[in-house]
Amino acid sequence: MLKTRQEETSLSQDMRLRARLIAEAGGLQEALASGRLDKHVETTMSEAVLLGLLRQGVRKYLAIFGHGSTDLGEVLRIYEEEGVARTFNCRNEVEMAHAATCLSWQYGEIPAVVTSIGPGALQAMAGSLAAASNGVGVYHIYGDETTRGEGYNMQQIPKEQQGLFGQLAATMGQSYVLHTPEAIRDALRRGALCVNHPCKAGPFYLLLPLNTQPQRLRLNLEALPVRPEIPGLAPAGDEMLDRAARLIRDRRKIVIKAGGGTRGHDPALLRLAEATGAAVVQSPGSTGILPDSHPQNMHVGGSKGSICGNFAMENAELLIAVGTRAVCQADCSGVGYPSAQAVVNINGDLADLGHYNRTVGLAGDITAVIGRLLERLEKAGGADVAAKADWLSDCAAKKAEWRRFKAERYTAEPLPDAVWGKPVLGQPAAIKIVADFAKSIGAAKYFDAGDVQANGFQIVEDERTGDSYTETGASYMGFAVSALLASAIADNPRYGIAFTGDGSFMMNPQILIDGVEHGVKGMVVIFDNRRMAAITGLQQAQYLNEFRTNDSVPVDYVQMAGAVGGVKAIYGGTGHDAVKAALEEAHAHDGLSVVHVPVYAGDDPLGGMGAYGSWNVGNWVDDVQKRYNEQNI
Repeated sequence: MLKTRQEETSLSQDMRLRARLIAEAGGLQEALASGRLDKHVETTMSEAVLLGLLRQGVRKYLAIFGHGSTDLGEVLRIYEEEGVARTFNCRNEVEMAHAATCLSWQYGEIPAVVTSIGPGALQAMAGSLAAASNGVGVYHIYGDETTRGEGYNMQQIPKEQQGLFGQLAATMGQSYVLHTPEAIRDALRRGALCVNHPCKAGPFYLLLPLNTQPQRLRLNLEALPVRPEIPGLAPAGDEMLDRAARLIRDRRKIVIKAGGGTRGHDPALLRLAEATGAAVVQSPGSTGILPDSHPQNMHVGGSKGSICGNFAMENAELLIAVGTRAVCQADCSGVGYPSAQAVVNINGDLADLGHYNRTVGLAGDITAVIGRLLERLEKAGGADVAAKADWLSDCAAKKAEWRRFKAERYTAEPLPDAVWGKPVLGQPAAIKIVADFAKSIGAAKYFDAGDVQANGFQIVEDERTGDSYTETGASYMGFAVSALLASAIADNPRYGIAFTGDGSFMMNPQILIDGVEHGVKGMVVIFDNRRMAAITGLQQAQYLNEFRTNDSVPVDYVQMAGAVGGVKAIYGGTGHDAVKAALEEAHAHDGLSVVHVPVYAGDDPLGGMGAYGSWNVGNWVDDVQKRYNEQNI
């Protein structure tokens, strides 16, 4: 039987009183400590979820409500009106999953994504691949089919099997179906460990059946799990550390591969590099972990890589792998270190720790492990960095070659383009102009998947981590533009510039509306070559032909973006000075701006940054797998 309006009002009044007490006390913990809020409450499962997440510090929700989330939406309404939680409505589930990922990744604020049952949940789950691939903690809360089995629920998976959405989510990461409201404590304990994991965080999927959301339960607020505090761990004994120290002392040519897990461990990595005399090669997701200007920084290496980064990888005798999961493009599908005879691997994940043969594995927190390793290395007499001078000199020569190569492309005049019917800037020149502008104003840079991303991580010259975010874990088109929304949600926002191609932009153009709605102050730069240039290039490199990676439909992106009230849309022009002027004008706008820059696509080498490694795809497979079988590590 449906509840009466009076009963609904009574429930709402109880929730509002709790929310008001929490707001007045300054937080849930404070309200409990002061005794103003009783630790035992009679509530619904929906409010229990909110209170449990609040105890972990989660107070921001990105939502697209549907019939599968109306009860939770009512709780969120009341708690927002009382100033305890905030909900940001969005227009696309993939977009808001990306924005939530960025909020956690860049700003350290773990939010929750809320969708209904069915297609919305599937879209959000697809978007969560970015969080899963980059080790970013985010809560995902989806509606789910009812537990009584009274018949199909609209938008559930139409199959005679129970709990299918929970199974799907469990394939992507960790999930929990709240079939029983009293299981909230266990669900949130598991969720807290997942989204706050020290080395491999990820999305946690909380499935709320439609009929259990409003179900009543007695809840002990003090028993709800808090955000875990996990100390940095390092090997207890000295044996493995001493073995690693001997390898470092004995090998002249050493390369450190700094993976995405090194983010936040900048000082420790700098100490390791200088104490060992190693060349440092970054992954696309770790640019800035060592300042670009540092003489031991060899930039990125891998299937795309760079002249200097791939040189260091190919010639090193010892690999020190730090915080890397050895994804195919980062280690050239396993053949990126043909000269390496041994590996020292520093990682908190045991599977990643043992990825290579001949490995001395040092498990634990990167900073803690490096500290212990350097202590043992110093006790053994140090690494004799002077003996590695020739190695670093050879690497420095390659870095100088790389800089000359880049400068030639950055300063190139516009190139004749068949599609545009006039000369336009090559993508390296255009990206460099925008990257330099971002540095000049202290903006964060977000790179979308595709040619813009591939050229972008070769071009950026970051002096610290956190200046560039390139979602290479999943290479999710539309991530960069969606990530701008996080700045409107964060407590301490930073101006951001999304570097996107025409294809990636069209994956999530909803940012134009959501960005204005929630007050984004940032910029989208569309590098438009009218094609999927990254795949065109791969097709031509492998098969000497391109196929179905372009279209014949021109789009006026300035008119399109300008049709959205509050968006400043500008044509960037075809030359260096024109693009710079457009960026200045766009940045002066107090809100979201879009700059459209036509860029070259073709065979001229000045139009791209090139590729320097191997990749186990297409007709390269036999060669790569043959070389993999010859590798010692």
